[in-house]
Amino acid sequence: MNSTPILPRIMVASNGARRTKADHPNLPMTAEEIAANAAACFAAGAGAIHLHVRDADGRHVLDAGLYRQAIGLIEAMVPQMMIQVTTEAVGLYKPAEQMALVRDLKPDAISAAVREFVADAGAEAAAANFYEWCAERDTAVQHILYDVADVLRLADLIRRGIVPEAGLSVLYVLGRYSVGQESSASDLGPFLEAASSFPVQPDWMVCAFGRGETAALSAAMSAGGKVRVGFENSLWNADGSTAASNEERVAVIAAIARRLDAGRKVAEGEVERG
Repeated sequence: MNSTPILPRIMVASNGARRTKADHPNLPMTAEEIAANAAACFAAGAGAIHLHVRDADGRHVLDAGLYRQAIGLIEAMVPQMMIQVTTEAVGLYKPAEQMALVRDLKPDAISAAVREFVADAGAEAAAANFYEWCAERDTAVQHILYDVADVLRLADLIRRGIVPEAGLSVLYVLGRYSVGQESSASDLGPFLEAASSFPVQPDWMVCAFGRGETAALSAAMSAGGKVRVGFENSLWNADGSTAASNEERVAVIAAIARRLDAGRKVAEGEVERG
């Protein structure tokens, strides 16, 4: 059995389920475009890609064959890059269909929204079986959490043994349900406070919607978290201008990460000299 992969500090979410080239001409849609963009984003500093695929009409789809095509191209172009497969329903898929995709595809890593997979008590048995299957084959599950209620729900599921606590990984989504889907760095605080309810410390990541993405991701990295950046959640730079590409957004966040690391090293050096 292989060890469960650990998510890198920066992940790119290059297209998502809803945006198209009408939103941005450089948003990747085909498997070839997604793979080429993944390679560019890896060079810019992203160690992983959050992968969505589209059908021939550009619509979000959970299709194992299309995933295999995209994964094969990404692995051929940038084998070092971790690939996380989305299971997002987008109102089109039921939990049984989402789980069936994962069991068919057998990916190394997936994202799964707690509110989709375990919507109520009646869904708990199937979810427990699925999460156990993922744990047995070392498929890394990142639990998507949209608000504090999702955090508390996941903590309860862990305490009751429905979700394994080993290798706990979460994504805090900032701004998805705010006015205009605009995030703020201050949105992070309630998530981190609620996270004290987890029985174990999670490996945590943040994504942020809208023009506040840069500030929110910077705050997350300053607090010791990891980040997901890209056109799925935001098309904009910190000054409100439209970014030219996903790799531009990755490069900006990677530069902030380097500055934070340099600042920490200076502070540590000062403490040692003191």
